Amino acid sequence: MLYEYGDAETRHLARHDRQLGEAIERIGPIRRTVDEDLYASVVRHILGQQISTAAQATLWARLEQRTGGVTPQTVGALSANELQQCGTTFRKVNYIQEFTEKVQNGEIDLAVLSQATDAEVIHTLAALKGIGVWTAEMILLFGLRRPDIVSFGDLGILRGMRMLYHLQSIDRETFTRYANQYSPYGTVASLYLWVIAAGALPDLADPAAAERQNAKLRKEK
Repeated sequence: MLYEYGDAETRHLARHDRQLGEAIERIGPIRRTVDEDLYASVVRHILGQQISTAAQATLWARLEQRTGGVTPQTVGALSANELQQCGTTFRKVNYIQEFTEKVQNGEIDLAVLSQATDAEVIHTLAALKGIGVWTAEMILLFGLRRPDIVSFGDLGILRGMRMLYHLQSIDRETFTRYANQYSPYGTVASLYLWVIAAGALPDLADPAAAERQNAKLRKEK
């Protein structure tokens, strides 16, 4: 499943942010996969913490193969050792098992959570072991496909902003100003900031990286 957006979102962003609008026109449409299921999205993001995207995909494929489908029932039927054999850590196994147990015993109602506000979802998920605010925001974006998610805790988004706006740093005040310009379509802005950070526009460099290199050269002199 791909994150769906169209002309309404990109026209809004272009009207409110000329630089982002020009980048959108140059880059074109972005095809970004999202999760179809909230439970699976939470588990996927716990698995993916502090590892590469490729490593996350490998672990996820192993878990899917072992379970035949990642659901509270199939994951709940596995022992800690069986989960760990997918290649993750026992700490993450503990996080996944605790979340799964809360879903199975009704402490967390995924149907109710799916209808909650962004702030309520973050509050509920961030209270769980192994899920901080950034992970909760990624679950909002990829698991619930909420339209206005821009994460100050995401290094890729901050890098994309620095590159797009030619800034050496992005503090909270600057970040909020741009996020307000993107609203109510911050998620689409995030998709473009991620690909900018990854090099979609080769003429844009990260001023922070350039400054670090200059500082290193000055120190060596």
